[in-house]
Amino acid sequence: MMFRLQRLQSGAPVPLVCRQIHKLASLQKATSLPPRKMQSLLYPFSGLEVHLDRSVDRMQFQLFHPSVEDMMEAEKLYCSSPSHKIDYHISAVRLDHAPALTQPEVCFIGRSNVGKSSLIKALFSLAPEVEVRVSKTPGHTKKMNFFRVGKAFTLVDMPGYGHRAPGDFVDMVEPYLYTRKNLVRTFLLVDGSVGLQKADLIALEMCEETRSPYVMVATKIDKCGQGALLTNLLSLQDVVKRQTTSCFPQPFLISSVHYWGIHLLRCFIAHVTGSIRLKNTSKSGSDTSRVH
Repeated sequence: MMFRLQRLQSGAPVPLVCRQIHKLASLQKATSLPPRKMQSLLYPFSGLEVHLDRSVDRMQFQLFHPSVEDMMEAEKLYCSSPSHKIDYHISAVRLDHAPALTQPEVCFIGRSNVGKSSLIKALFSLAPEVEVRVSKTPGHTKKMNFFRVGKAFTLVDMPGYGHRAPGDFVDMVEPYLYTRKNLVRTFLLVDGSVGLQKADLIALEMCEETRSPYVMVATKIDKCGQGALLTNLLSLQDVVKRQTTSCFPQPFLISSVHYWGIHLLRCFIAHVTGSIRLKNTSKSGSDTSRVH
């Protein structure tokens, strides 16, 4: 398939280190919140559910609904230690430069300025020494950045796509999605405050063509009102239902500023990489075999 993306020069990567740990980065702090605030932090859809029409199927938004105890177990993976080091590993400008790693891998792709770097920093906020590299000019990076989470899994930060993205985005990302044998899940980020854009639909089509499992992540959900967010979310869900076969039905709602949904996404990544075994992942009480 053909993709038309504008070619621009990349800026030099700038490592960001010594970040302060957000007050809600740890579940220990989160569970001290009033019950309703804690619920909205851990399960962001719960704050929107009351505004949905009764005819809307709510279970499609709650297929992955682990307990707080399971989230706490998953959180341990995101804490660095001498025996479990979390670090920026390497960058690659071409697929043949990518490291040969054996542990399960997840990758993040999304439109330029969708908040990918902010999300990755939030996921790794309990290990503030981790360098999350971003371009001096947002949206111009041309590298795949690999982060190792001990021996558990690797997270790959892909270049952004869209009108400001490097023209070789597809040449880099599409072969990766087709050939990376240890890739267990792709996370396709879309801006929840504006909804699906044309470039997102092209990326979605690319994910469908590779037939590898992927997940939609709606970022920046704090940047718009609940009405606009619900409209965008239902539109996204309709596309997933009608136009996809490899996408996990449940979108994940994220605010990297307020940490809404960060703990849930950490737990999902830990689950799909096989890093932990959860007791129950569904609000309906069904077993974990439904979530794969």
